[in-house]
Amino acid sequence: MLTLSNLHAFYGKSHVLHGVQLQVNAGEIVALLGRNGSGRSTTAKSIMGLVDCKGSVVWKGQEILGRKTFEIAHLGLGYVPESRDIFPKLTVHQNLLMGQKRGHKNARWSFDDMYRMFPRLKEREHTEAGVLSGGEQQMLTLCRTLMGDPDLVIIDEPTEGLAPKIVELVAEYLLELRKRGISVLLIEQKLTIAMKISDRCLVMGHGAIVFEGTPDQLRANSDTRKEWLEV
Repeated sequence: MLTLSNLHAFYGKSHVLHGVQLQVNAGEIVALLGRNGSGRSTTAKSIMGLVDCKGSVVWKGQEILGRKTFEIAHLGLGYVPESRDIFPKLTVHQNLLMGQKRGHKNARWSFDDMYRMFPRLKEREHTEAGVLSGGEQQMLTLCRTLMGDPDLVIIDEPTEGLAPKIVELVAEYLLELRKRGISVLLIEQKLTIAMKISDRCLVMGHGAIVFEGTPDQLRANSDTRKEWLEV
């Protein structure tokens, strides 16, 4: 479904990604793990056309490297950045409305779906998004992305700064995506949540993939965890 081959990314003269290879299959949750600065967020931005890069990014059989971000989104890729990027002066409902694609019929997700998954958003439906708590803003960003009916969602640090109960909600949300046939590339630092819900784990270090395997294989590989993940 999504295949990255020999992907290199740059911020000016700084060479950040060094030949990244990864694949996300249909209906699969893949966790991309690593310490801060390992290149995980840059990988997500490279897929979405937000970083200067070279190599290959193939989505459903077509090369998308070099495409504009809005074009990539319209092809069915959703992106939830770590910064959340809600529209603070718009209400919760208006933010969700902004996520819908024009002329997109038979979408898998509705407003009712969003409010059923996160009842708190229903309670705050007519509240300006800028006054929501961090957890509520994270819920809103996730839901706004879903309203665009993507086939794959790239989610960068969705549990950062959230209370344990909200983290569990996010995990349930991601499993619900998989049930509906949506693939997920999950960028996460919390090993517990990532290894609990993912089908495969990839570990990044110094801008390259240094491990690929199942959660059980990563649990059994103490050397990889110590060298690339544990603080």
